[in-house]
Amino acid sequence: MGKITGFMKYERVARPGRDPKERVKDWKDYTAPLSEDAIQVQGARCMDCGVPTCHSGTVINGQTSGCPVYHLIPEWNQLVYEGKWKEALDRAHVMNNFPEFTGIACPAPCEGACVLGINEEPVAIRTVERAVIEKGFEEGWVVPNPPETRTGKRIAVVGSGPAGLAAAAQLNKAGHLVTVFERDARVGGLLTYGIPEMKLSYDVVKRRVDVLEQEGIMFVTNTEVGKDVTVDELNNEFDAVILCGGADVHRDIEVEGSNLKGVHHAMDFLHSNVESLLDSNLEDGNYISAEGKDVIVIGGGDTGTDCLSTSIRHGCKSLTQFDIYEKRNLLRDEETNPWPQYPIIHRVEYGHAEAQAVQGDDPRAYAVSTTKFVGDENGHIKEVHTINVKTRYEKGKKIREEIPGTEKVWPADLVLIAIGFKGPDQSLIEKLGVETTQRSTVKAEYGDFQTNVEGVFAAGDMRRGQSLIVWAINEGRAVARECDRYLMGETLLP
Repeated sequence: MGKITGFMKYERVARPGRDPKERVKDWKDYTAPLSEDAIQVQGARCMDCGVPTCHSGTVINGQTSGCPVYHLIPEWNQLVYEGKWKEALDRAHVMNNFPEFTGIACPAPCEGACVLGINEEPVAIRTVERAVIEKGFEEGWVVPNPPETRTGKRIAVVGSGPAGLAAAAQLNKAGHLVTVFERDARVGGLLTYGIPEMKLSYDVVKRRVDVLEQEGIMFVTNTEVGKDVTVDELNNEFDAVILCGGADVHRDIEVEGSNLKGVHHAMDFLHSNVESLLDSNLEDGNYISAEGKDVIVIGGGDTGTDCLSTSIRHGCKSLTQFDIYEKRNLLRDEETNPWPQYPIIHRVEYGHAEAQAVQGDDPRAYAVSTTKFVGDENGHIKEVHTINVKTRYEKGKKIREEIPGTEKVWPADLVLIAIGFKGPDQSLIEKLGVETTQRSTVKAEYGDFQTNVEGVFAAGDMRRGQSLIVWAINEGRAVARECDRYLMGETLLP
């Protein structure tokens, strides 16, 4: 694939970020596009590797390796290199309904499994993918393609995140009448409310939703199923129900003072910011503001990084991110983290770069564990107490040991907890009578997706627990196939 010697001739160039000091002044895309010629060069780096592992998603040691939607990566890399952009777009859409979402917000496990990545920088797959879909929209190639005939079967999809959207898109292609219910005012779920505007603009989500609407999918917003629409109404009006509500129950830090004012879950912070930004450009004040505050972000993942970038744009006084793990190496450990596992390495994400540009240093504090929160006389957070820890493993079990003498007190006006989610909200699950697992997720086998309740299916984070956008799309497509089989006795969906 690609230019035969391209991987030796050309160096990796990913989509660049704008100047961090400038981009923190606005909410526009923090990256800048590469030229078409530059993108074609990146496509040329794709090797004729014989057995491409980039497009075969699996889980190794708890980490995703390769692409779970089995994206035809070598094929559209080759087509881009040849300048056949329309054909590349067609190939990108074969296995992925939304390459714009994965091209922007996926951590790219495909790149971690790239064969070239064994001893060189991997192909800039995500950069090429995004360029393909952006050109598709710019050229008007992405157009509604409604089904020629309808089956008359009606399906309710609960939740409009990536799993719900993928399920709806596929079932609509099969000719079914699909209604997507969303409890928020805008469609997209965490795509809209959980990812900041400068990382994934709502316009990107909205333009795809517009296409889906024109193809015949009905979206009902500001509607909570189980409350605004009863279970009886659901059963009476629809032939099948697919639960794609996500895993939105926050994981808490169980330490003294966690109920103080000024201590918030990260997603509440991000959700309120996005909503206020889209409603009024933050003029309504209906958001949790970091302006002028000493901000502590607890959690070293992507959500924590999103909190960093949002806090900087609010104009925070100071910014620190606690990471429970020690600082990682720049290169993967070949013994404990060999290829094609997702590389567990030190990364400087966009929020880190912005914080460093504004504050002058890396905002992260490593191997830090929170021991308690201390408030003032008004019950508002004023301090965070921590101790350093060492993480080790015994027989696969994670053990954290506190290091005496490393106690520290940090000033804080705002604390954002970004340590993940425990599972889905249980209210609708209980009303439907759906069984759950020990992790509180909906009990439905992968590949079948049917719950214990006739005609009710589950997919995405609501079924598998907190995961990646690309897994949500995988499950949305797969549950659509099984729902179609359930309704029609057979299915032609991929």
